Amino acid sequence: MFFGLFGESEEIIGVDIGTRSIKLVQLKLVRGEYHLVNLGIGQLPAEAIVDHTIMDSAAVAQCIRNLVESQSVTTKNVATSVSGHSVIIRNIFMPMMTNEEIEASIEWEAEQYIPFEISDVNLDFQVLGPDPKDPSQTKVLLVAAKKDFIDDYLSVFNECGLNPVIMDIDGFALENVYQANYQQEGDIVALIDIGANTMTINILQDGRSVFTRDIQVGGNMFNEEIQKRLGVNSDEAELAKLGGSIDEIHPQILNDIISDAMDHLSQEIQRSLDFFAATSSDQKVGRVYLSGGVVKTPGLVNILQKRLGTPVEIMNPLRNVSIDSSKFDVEYVESVSPFLAIGVGLAMRRLGDK
Repeated sequence: MFFGLFGESEEIIGVDIGTRSIKLVQLKLVRGEYHLVNLGIGQLPAEAIVDHTIMDSAAVAQCIRNLVESQSVTTKNVATSVSGHSVIIRNIFMPMMTNEEIEASIEWEAEQYIPFEISDVNLDFQVLGPDPKDPSQTKVLLVAAKKDFIDDYLSVFNECGLNPVIMDIDGFALENVYQANYQQEGDIVALIDIGANTMTINILQDGRSVFTRDIQVGGNMFNEEIQKRLGVNSDEAELAKLGGSIDEIHPQILNDIISDAMDHLSQEIQRSLDFFAATSSDQKVGRVYLSGGVVKTPGLVNILQKRLGTPVEIMNPLRNVSIDSSKFDVEYVESVSPFLAIGVGLAMRRLGDK
């Protein structure tokens, strides 16, 4: 699912703009196998992105320019993604009809589900197939994003001299990564990316998205709780979250704070999985794949497995990607790979995908 924009070239760089950092990934597809071409991570100043909204476009543009220059990127074509309150994703049902007929009537249908003026949004859809309960109906995945929200992102890339050709959704970029790296055996799986401020959940059944949700909870919750309860600065809180120690603070006190934050995060995930089960004839998620910076927090996987009663593993978005050890520090790439899931999913996009 994407909003096709401009351009024709097959060469694309994936650029994932997060709250704390920007991740740039370029892949090349050679005889059915992806090869890593470029990889870069740039840190953003505080408050440059707030609730997915670009607050400091100059800082974001400069970070992107620095990444492009440092990686010697030659292509100008970019695939990027958005999420948050300005993006609406709905599974809707329409009478059985051709794709052309759906396209002609999708705006009218969308008015019933989108809490914005239709003239103020970009719309896209994907036909998922007949409704198993009613063959006269077809299931359609509807996506809408506010135009002014999208335009802010496009303006930043234009300011950098880049050509944004695809605007994707974070959860669907995760889906790309899963499909390229993991064997799909019909299980129901949850793909969960936990960023600084937002957790993106995409549940797949038979390889297709059946449930998506963005929750305004992320890694900053850990930092804020540590700062509030211990009176430390943001750098010390980040260190503690990732398993480091703080002078004069007993390790057990830190562990208790982080454990409380993990429990809250686990509850949010549990609620979403329970809601999916309650609205899907009690079908349950069989496995959870995690990505995002928070997965580096010690103990998170074990705590989630115990709470959810479901196998949980950290997603490796480069699992089936060839990495040239003469060009890349493989150990470094492996250490940052959990941060790259959305960026890699974007880099796998090609014009014409659905």
